[in-house]
Amino acid sequence: MNNASEFEKAVAIVKEKAIEGQKTVNGQNNVEGPKAVPGQKAVSDQKVVHDQPVFDHQDIAFFKKTLDILKRDYGNVLGQNLKIDMQRGKPCVEQLELANEMLDWNSAPFKCEDGTESRNYGGDLCGIPECRKLFADLAGVKRDNVLISGNSSLSVMYDFIVKAMLLGVYGAEKPWLKYPGKLKFLCPSPGYDRHFKVTEVLGFDLVTVRMNPDGPDMDEVERFVNCDDSVVGIWNVPKYSNPEGITYSDNVVKRFAALKPKADGFRIFWDNSYFCHDLYEEGDVLLNLLEECKKNGNENMAYIFLSTSKITFAGSGVSVAIASESNIKHIKSQIATQTIGPDKINQLRHARYIKNAETLKKIMMSHAAIIRPKFECARAVLEEEFSENGLCQWNNPRGGYFISLNAPDGCATRAVSLAAQAGVLFTGAGSTFPYKKDPNDRNIRIAPTVPSVAEISEAIKTLSLCIKIAYLEKQSGSLVI
Repeated sequence: MNNASEFEKAVAIVKEKAIEGQKTVNGQNNVEGPKAVPGQKAVSDQKVVHDQPVFDHQDIAFFKKTLDILKRDYGNVLGQNLKIDMQRGKPCVEQLELANEMLDWNSAPFKCEDGTESRNYGGDLCGIPECRKLFADLAGVKRDNVLISGNSSLSVMYDFIVKAMLLGVYGAEKPWLKYPGKLKFLCPSPGYDRHFKVTEVLGFDLVTVRMNPDGPDMDEVERFVNCDDSVVGIWNVPKYSNPEGITYSDNVVKRFAALKPKADGFRIFWDNSYFCHDLYEEGDVLLNLLEECKKNGNENMAYIFLSTSKITFAGSGVSVAIASESNIKHIKSQIATQTIGPDKINQLRHARYIKNAETLKKIMMSHAAIIRPKFECARAVLEEEFSENGLCQWNNPRGGYFISLNAPDGCATRAVSLAAQAGVLFTGAGSTFPYKKDPNDRNIRIAPTVPSVAEISEAIKTLSLCIKIAYLEKQSGSLVI
């Protein structure tokens, strides 16, 4: 038996019966009878409409026969003792080695361009001048719009939210915690699980907003933000979004900039982590949110974040906050009692290594040369496994660190669990939604940057097998007539 062709036949049966089940009251192929069987809805004494495909005993027998063969293949995979981790978007060792020259200071001076001794206390709390200028140029803003911080942009976002809760944001009448009722944070989904966890732990109600092909559903965003004064923030990964790989369209960015928040302390959290992480020479272009906000008189509404974690050394980079001058001054006043000064040595070595936009482009193309074949391998296997049957859908990002795969509804949790038992680890199913609850149980995030190309091929084949098993298990438990 050809396993692939038999599975294709099983999918074809499901699709055929699904079409038949959609024919209703005045159509054909409805089940005649005075009563509806479980899982079906009676529309009259004579007609029954199926809520899901209904299979005969022959169909179910065929599903189970095909499933047995797939499970035999799965047993063979178990015997391989695979150990492949695709849970998180991390640089591989070859990428990390690209920045090793940062560790060799040679005889370079330790003084910053303004004369500040980088090894000592002191210096501007917003960062050394050459590092601020570098990221201002890269982001298309002024130096006074930039604050350089520690190694983790997620930590900075967490800090900004806590400050907003306890101390308030610039221009607001009071801190968030003094607002009446429970506060809400909007979460475009599928999205970044660590974002959602921050606001969950801090006690916000997380509100899911649907992601469209060009970014969040702005009708939903505007309805929540402009009409509900308990909505104080929204998460975004606007370029090569995690995990969808979407870059927000100009229209979406402009609609964000034109929001009219009901809450006077509302802030857009714009995590532009993948601002330079193109997989190809011609990358996507994202409109400058801060400039668009200025055009609408909303320049204080946005917090923009960047990071070098996937440019230099993950965990040892610098993070960047970009906002209006008023916002930056306000935040600076709040951190004055929090720290004596920034890590000037790390900022200085980053400024000297990255230098400018032209040098950064070369650095990132070196990264792309390492990881692009891995993305292309993953997509090629998915194409081979699912192009004919159309069972799964996935994105083809031009940058970032993830591939977003949608399995058949109700199959992601089982498939990810089966893969884990076979030694192939993915981020937990549901993690790309608030509270780890994917309403359709279908989204699987694939992080293909760390394993080798050969390991990725094996991992995606294993995941594909697990999806097929989960799918046929689900169909085998369907209605039988």
